[in-house]
Amino acid sequence: MQDQFDFDFFVIGGGSGGVRAARMAAQRGVRVALAEGQALGGTCVNVGCIPKKLYSYAAHYAEAFEEARGFGWDIDAPRFDWERLKANRAREITRLNGIYENLLTQAKVTLLRGWATFIDDHTVEVDGQRHTARHILIATGGQPSLPDIDGREHVLVSDEIFDLSPFPKRLLVVGGGYIACEFASIFNGLGADVVQLYRGEQILRGFDDDVRHFVAAEMIKTGVDLRLNAGVKCIKKVGDELEVTLNDGTTLTVDRILYATGRVPNVSGLGLEKLGVKQGRDGAIEIDDRYNTSVPSVHALGDVTARIQLTPVALGEAMTLVDHLFGDGRREMSYAYIPTAVFTHPNIGTVGFSEADARAEFGDIAVFQTDFKPLKHTLSGSTERTFMKLLVDRATDRVVGLHMVGPDAGEVVQGFAVAMKAGATKHIFDTTIGIHPTSAEEFVTMRTPVS
Repeated sequence: MQDQFDFDFFVIGGGSGGVRAARMAAQRGVRVALAEGQALGGTCVNVGCIPKKLYSYAAHYAEAFEEARGFGWDIDAPRFDWERLKANRAREITRLNGIYENLLTQAKVTLLRGWATFIDDHTVEVDGQRHTARHILIATGGQPSLPDIDGREHVLVSDEIFDLSPFPKRLLVVGGGYIACEFASIFNGLGADVVQLYRGEQILRGFDDDVRHFVAAEMIKTGVDLRLNAGVKCIKKVGDELEVTLNDGTTLTVDRILYATGRVPNVSGLGLEKLGVKQGRDGAIEIDDRYNTSVPSVHALGDVTARIQLTPVALGEAMTLVDHLFGDGRREMSYAYIPTAVFTHPNIGTVGFSEADARAEFGDIAVFQTDFKPLKHTLSGSTERTFMKLLVDRATDRVVGLHMVGPDAGEVVQGFAVAMKAGATKHIFDTTIGIHPTSAEEFVTMRTPVS
């Protein structure tokens, strides 16, 4: 009965999760098609993780040039070329798009260029052509959302920020999540005057409170004008400038405005309603622990399910789903102790529980933390400090939370995440020899819990 369908597996969406699922299935001999209407690689490659990290690197050079003087280097005043950065980034993203396409074609995946719409639970239509499949995967990711404010036509979302022209001398960033904080840091580092507004009491809701307060203070030190408990009432265009009226009645005049106030699942136009696929808030597709939707032949993973919106999570989910559908079904996806990084200046790296969540989960916990001036800054002249924190379940001695704010925090925390996934105790941390002199060694030398 295999030939009852055109394909065994049809993937809608060519982002990280979709491409990984298609490749893994095709390598098992499964007949696979993938439909994508835009550049391959999805948000991460095109308008997310990769270009954002490249711009973060670019922004760090300004402080690096200044810090070099403390180490004996005399450098003429550097000049930043925004257009060159944009062109170099675009060339690299195009290269990555080609790599994704080659990965699919080499795996013998049928690549369909266009938007897919459901006709029924085994049929989709792409560019006027209908295709049937035994299993259909929705991996269409997410997209930025905008609140309904007066003047919203004058604002940008994160997808558009990479190709601004000209470079904005004055940028307003609205939002307090990781995307808003990252772009506030990046454009501040590149030389813009940045104001960041957040309606809450502190940025980065959901992160450890000490991390939130520490990184906010460091961002302010670098020059970001961070305003909390603040919001936008309306926006007007006045000549080439934008006049922003805040909720308290004060006004700002800026060149461009970035709204980074959340993302929603990208489900528009899929035709899910006619199938009866159950959806939750903002259209998020509801799935069980095997990535099945309410329709047996339809599956979903990644950001379109609005669970943990991280590229490596989508990759893990993709491999797990393919094993369930076309393998022995033994592969499992664990959502415990998933590490993540925020590329603010300085960076954040975190894995495990925040202090508040650890107390709620385990009750009696020990807290170890430190902040210090890194060795580099004893000569650099920078006032930037590094923060580290460990949370330990006293009943088991297991390290259940690890947090860092400082240079290369993501690189440091990735290694510790392996240990925490394996159940490392504070005793194991204490008996591990540190690498000296590094910032990372502080995680294995903290001995006295804070009160």
